Amino acid sequence: MHLQTPNYIRMSLEIKVPTVGESISEVTIARWNKKTGDYVEMDELLCELESDKATFELNAEAAGMLTTVGNEGDTIKVGDVIARIDTSAAKPAGTPKPAEPKKTETAASKTEVKKTESVAETTYASGSPSPAAAKILAEKGIEPKDVKGTGRDGRITKADALAAELKLTSNEAKTRNERREKMTSLRKTVSKRLVAAKNETAMLTTFNEVDMKPIMDLRAQYKNQFKESFGVNLGFMSFFTKAVCVALKQFPAVNAYIDGENIIYHDYCDISIAVSAPKGLVVPVIRNAESLTLAEIEKEVATLAGKARDNKLSIEEMSGGTFTITNGGVFGSMMSTPIINPPQSAILGMHNIVERPVVRDGQIVIRPMMYVALSYDHRIIDGRESVGFLVKVKQCLENPMLLLTEGQDPGKMVLGL
Repeated sequence: MHLQTPNYIRMSLEIKVPTVGESISEVTIARWNKKTGDYVEMDELLCELESDKATFELNAEAAGMLTTVGNEGDTIKVGDVIARIDTSAAKPAGTPKPAEPKKTETAASKTEVKKTESVAETTYASGSPSPAAAKILAEKGIEPKDVKGTGRDGRITKADALAAELKLTSNEAKTRNERREKMTSLRKTVSKRLVAAKNETAMLTTFNEVDMKPIMDLRAQYKNQFKESFGVNLGFMSFFTKAVCVALKQFPAVNAYIDGENIIYHDYCDISIAVSAPKGLVVPVIRNAESLTLAEIEKEVATLAGKARDNKLSIEEMSGGTFTITNGGVFGSMMSTPIINPPQSAILGMHNIVERPVVRDGQIVIRPMMYVALSYDHRIIDGRESVGFLVKVKQCLENPMLLLTEGQDPGKMVLGL
């Protein structure tokens, strides 16, 4: 005898927060892309979740009617139910089909293009801000629904967000409004780590200055050829990374960290690069930087920076690291004391390049100068090592040939001295 399932019995699939890393126990709902009552297709994007290290997407595991659990900004533990999908629900009539791959336009396809355009008006991109626009709106507390998008399919562009910000500023010129925002998981983690670094290390900072003319002359001479050969721009970060690797080999304590009563040394250089992302500071890692060429480093920097801007960095790409480089110069900083990125023992701060009068061979000349700062844990790194490390970085940058000879004087190498 065959029994039919009564209509009132619904088949509900629970969508749970997946495990995204050993050290991550909870996530924050950054954004719902679907709402309760929406019919979703298999693998369709449901929401964006944010951990203390990265942002990732959660997709539908089956087609059906969606019921969401929790609001944007809520914190949910890994393994908890975040949504349910009624897989027995019938697909509503008129539900748009997923967009098909773009084809060459022909007379037969023009009608299909018109259909796609009409469907696009109701897709989730309609009225949604671009990443740059979303950042501006979030900072000013402006709701996307209150902004008219002029981009494709009604998408809110950066220009739309700036116009809304200007309008808000004009309206609030004489107001004294306040607003309260919940700290993101990333911001809370960064705050805890920075306080711990200040409280748990004997942190000191030593300074020096670098004449950037040799590097700038080298870039000016070869930047076009470099771009044509490798498909990436030649920046300062690759030179600083290679100089740091040379100095770390000579001063291994700067590349080490304290673990209880032990000191862990590394025979490799995993260089963390501090990057400002829309949701806060992130520190992706360039693995085995000592074995990479300038072009390979530039490609890694470009890839990681792009992922950081799009909140696409994985946890693995931000884990580890033996030494950190941060560049406050891109924001106009002349000098700062960067905070160590634990459990590392040191961090190098770059700053803006300013033409200043300096003395060379008894003559006052104008040179593009940059202050550099090394913050270090005095428990493991002595003053001699910290100063010597920074001097070696300075020497490699002011004489780029040293980057090819592992920091050794080329003349002495030729003479066998």
